[in-house]
Amino acid sequence: MKVAKKIYQIIPPQYRDTAMIRAFGLMKVPLLFWISPSVKELTNKRCVVKIPLNRRTKNHLKSMYFGVLACGADAAGGLAAMKLIINSGENVSLAFKDFHAEFLKRAEGDTYFTCEQGEEIQKFVEMVVSSDERHNMPVKITATCPDIDDEPVAEFTLTLSLKKKSRR
Repeated sequence: MKVAKKIYQIIPPQYRDTAMIRAFGLMKVPLLFWISPSVKELTNKRCVVKIPLNRRTKNHLKSMYFGVLACGADAAGGLAAMKLIINSGENVSLAFKDFHAEFLKRAEGDTYFTCEQGEEIQKFVEMVVSSDERHNMPVKITATCPDIDDEPVAEFTLTLSLKKKSRR
């Protein structure tokens, strides 16, 4: 843990969140590391994660593979919640209970996954921390390709499921 904190302090602030999501991917979810997500914004209100369209992420139609789109939605919703859980100082278990996707058109460029529910997730984390039960909350993520146009290419609803871990 001390090594991670030292490395975190060495990394310039604009790259820290990207470095941390990629390290998490490398250690826990290799597919996440493989698709090279970049954190463009991570505040208490909003999380934006970018996944580049490249050889690793595109399908035979030269658009983003739907599995990669699912990973991007997972990363944006999960990262928004993880930041707030870490800030709470509590040990909280995070999982997604279900996943709904609506693919509106082909993602033919670098894709940005945006979660605008930071304040709602903050209140949700506070409720979970004060409880010993598992709670669920729908989290909405919108995917866009801003280099092409601002219309959504996909919309996702993931059910965030949190439970405070008991201390032993």
